[in-house]
Amino acid sequence: MGSNIGRGFFSESDFRQFRENLRKETKILMDWFSSDVFEKTGEMCGFELEGWLVNENYIPVPRNEEFLERVNSRLVVPELSKYNFEINTSPHPLDRNLPAHLHTELAKIWKSCVLNAETMGCRILVIGIPPTIEDRMLTLQHISPLQRYAALNREILRSRKRRPLKIHIEGEQDTLNVTHHDVMAEAASTSLQIHLQVSPATAARQYNIAQILSAPMVAITANSPFLFGRELWSETRIPLFEQAVKLPCFSDKNGRVISRVTFGSGYVRNSLREVFLENLDGFPVLLPQIFDEDLNRLNHLRLHNGTIWRWNRPLIGLNDSGTPHLRIEHRVPSAGPSIPDIAANILFFYGAMYSLLEQEKPPEADISFEDARKNFYMAAKDGLDARIVWTGGKRSSVREILLEELLAGAGRSLQKKGVDHDRIRYNLDGILKRRVITGRTGTAWQKEYIRRHGPRFQEMTHAYHENQNQQIPVHTWKI
Repeated sequence: MGSNIGRGFFSESDFRQFRENLRKETKILMDWFSSDVFEKTGEMCGFELEGWLVNENYIPVPRNEEFLERVNSRLVVPELSKYNFEINTSPHPLDRNLPAHLHTELAKIWKSCVLNAETMGCRILVIGIPPTIEDRMLTLQHISPLQRYAALNREILRSRKRRPLKIHIEGEQDTLNVTHHDVMAEAASTSLQIHLQVSPATAARQYNIAQILSAPMVAITANSPFLFGRELWSETRIPLFEQAVKLPCFSDKNGRVISRVTFGSGYVRNSLREVFLENLDGFPVLLPQIFDEDLNRLNHLRLHNGTIWRWNRPLIGLNDSGTPHLRIEHRVPSAGPSIPDIAANILFFYGAMYSLLEQEKPPEADISFEDARKNFYMAAKDGLDARIVWTGGKRSSVREILLEELLAGAGRSLQKKGVDHDRIRYNLDGILKRRVITGRTGTAWQKEYIRRHGPRFQEMTHAYHENQNQQIPVHTWKI
């Protein structure tokens, strides 16, 4: 949920000053879009991966302060709860060396995290929702100590007039109904967030394509079928996150209420500036931290954008000299199941993005935003079996779309970027195509384990952890 802030409590004058600064900074950003000052190179890649600390019985343990102190890396940072941490990587160009970089850097940080967790008698686990998490664990007693998190919780509840957060998720097998009086249920969901720096000339189209790709991405990366012992969606993270911090903000043109966690209100028509204008006018300020730095650093605008959790979020970055760049943060994939799976998921997103960008007919002209939105939630619920609307108005299963179009297209685009053919074959054919053909996503593996052995969630998490530590793709895991 972002970096820390300097204060935890705010006055009405803080809100007024922040809104004034936000409006000024939005005007600066609009001028930047008009004067074309953004970096034009694009294609810098990176990601964030959220993880868990668990004990010898594979139960989450709230010890991230000690863990982070031991790891002592700027690339490993806290998350909302004391159970969690986040791994970051340094940016790398989309070139022939990217696959090796993704795997090598993640493996190096992973090893450090594993070793430091072991010195505490703990283990690390990377999964969408840990099957052993219990509702009673998700309380403010276990919120991370950064002021940002306490302030977010307080301001979200204040904005809701302290109405409790009700989580209602219906799956084919079970239904979950729980009530929280804080935002801590959100901590149960952990994700992989893929970043891509984009050129201003293609940023709007790439943002729309990221929305279109959300359905196949959430299906192929699904890894969270269980919550509090109930079998729910293929990717239960999606409704959990949306409901755990639900804060209605405005209604779109169709009368649909848009909340802080959202798929969005429509495609971008001409420029990403439209999203930041929507931020200004549609989303009330949550964290009015006042910064003394030059407004050209856009600190208020970037903080405000960080409290709006679109599944595809545009970001503004600045280098040391103050030159801005545009990034797209794709927040759809689940964390895990293994390092090879994670690297393959990231490469596929980049390849599929450029494959659709190169199509003669723009896919966003063929797939309406409303269909892209419905596709996303159907794929989150039903996984690879979901039948979604694709180009030409044809309704197909996500599995068919991946096998007949997206995987091959992603491979061709990566090859054009200079990625080695053998690396492409290993990641897209050897991992993802096999995952799709077998249907063995992280979600499918977990569901099959429980159906075969009964509701032994602790035992399943142990087996999951052992498979994960072998660093082999999930479609090869034994049950």
